[in-house]
Amino acid sequence: MPPAAPQRLEGDLHRFVRVVYGIDPAVPSHERSLAWRYRGAVPAEIEIAPVAVEEFEQLLPLIAAYQRFYEVEQIDEERNRTFFRRFLAPSEDGLLLGAGRDEEFLGYACLYWHFSSTEACESVLMNDLFVTPDARGEGVGRGLIEATVAVARERGVPFVEWSTAPDNKTAQRLYDCTGAERTEWFSYELRV
Repeated sequence: MPPAAPQRLEGDLHRFVRVVYGIDPAVPSHERSLAWRYRGAVPAEIEIAPVAVEEFEQLLPLIAAYQRFYEVEQIDEERNRTFFRRFLAPSEDGLLLGAGRDEEFLGYACLYWHFSSTEACESVLMNDLFVTPDARGEGVGRGLIEATVAVARERGVPFVEWSTAPDNKTAQRLYDCTGAERTEWFSYELRV
């Protein structure tokens, strides 16, 4: 069974994530031909850490912006507050990672503890990855992916998975540079 998420996140969260989750090395590439495009470490002024309870309200506008990006018709702040609170550490469901500078969020990733039936193991699903428009191209998305990989390693799981819309070419350029393999699976959704 993978180790549980850390129970206490005290002190300098940036240091906690950098040291415990070991973000400094670049994400290892499964596809070495893509590795040369990977630009390396996150700029030092960008801090990535689990979102703390006292920071959670500041994150809600970014969650709503992510939903607007994907054309959600009715964004409900109270529903978002209730749903996403479950991912504050420690959590049995997942983890919210925030990326920021000068105590302002620039982006976030919402991780779900997930499972793979084909490999009979736990995985980490990076369900959401969002960077504010002004911070895109600064390494924030790359840093959140690195942090997600570090969390997966800490949990002892063999892979991280995520998906994006077919027309989100900006995100795809980033993802193609991480060494992640693009799969050929199709997603289906059935409203009930």
